[in-house]
Amino acid sequence: MSAKRANPFGAQGWTPERLGSLAGKTYLVTGANAGAGFEATRVFLSKGARVVMLNRNPAKSAAALEALRAEFGAEAEVSFVKMDLAVLDSVREAAAEVLEQVPRIDALICNAAIAQVAKQQITVDGFESQMGVNYFGHFLLCGLLFERLEQSKGRIVVVGSGAYKMGLKRIKFEDLNFDEKYTPWDAYAQSKLAQMMFGYELQRRVQAAGKHVEAHVCHPGASRTNLLKDTASPLLKAVWGVLSRVIAQSAERGSWPEVMCAAQPGLKPETLYGPTKRAETVGPVGECDLNAVALDREMATRLWTLSEQKTGLSWSL
Repeated sequence: MSAKRANPFGAQGWTPERLGSLAGKTYLVTGANAGAGFEATRVFLSKGARVVMLNRNPAKSAAALEALRAEFGAEAEVSFVKMDLAVLDSVREAAAEVLEQVPRIDALICNAAIAQVAKQQITVDGFESQMGVNYFGHFLLCGLLFERLEQSKGRIVVVGSGAYKMGLKRIKFEDLNFDEKYTPWDAYAQSKLAQMMFGYELQRRVQAAGKHVEAHVCHPGASRTNLLKDTASPLLKAVWGVLSRVIAQSAERGSWPEVMCAAQPGLKPETLYGPTKRAETVGPVGECDLNAVALDREMATRLWTLSEQKTGLSWSL
């Protein structure tokens, strides 16, 4: 964070203590059975909200539900809808189930992600796996739930990553799947850039259309989660296993930016929220520096059009 910018939340940054009761509110969290998504769910439940977890794995979700009910009581309002972001049909089915069961959505948190997939993998819909899971699946989910979100003047929270400004720093439209030369890092960086560009483009479109949905973009910094466990190469996992003990913060602290973006009043557009110390990897949560590539309107418009074509969904924006 630049030395000149004061944290709008004070020296300690934003913490969940700032939130009052969230009773009567409903939050949807993708990838909520572990890591930052699980910790965000804990915060929401502690404030009296209802949480619907959108997860791929039923067994892990059952274990998460059991742990949450052990902590917050059998009456805790938390449930699970099965959804695999790598399969667009699964996203459609999950969205239909949500629309049937969840009358009000105060925020949809696009938290789930895969990272550093060691070798190129292609989803059933033809996407490079990180782009498919992190971006296209969420793009479709947000579009399918948008009207329900607008009814409650809700929010869409995009959980990005500092990786967006690394890699190629652009969307590789001519070779979206990196067929020519796949590297785990470039593919991951592109997926996170796409997510963040979508978040800011959504802000612009919502404003232009006079709709009542807020979109906010955040990143968790370096957090000790299981993000790399299933996908990264053995070497990268070993390196991160050592590094994370030194440089990373807890998954709980990693969840604070997404909780803030879902529930804190008065947040600003075209802003990136997250940890602000040590190259924005840890520390008090506040406003982060935002690289101009995330706000590239021409690239974002092209990506939006392509995303509608690839997912078969035309937004009413």
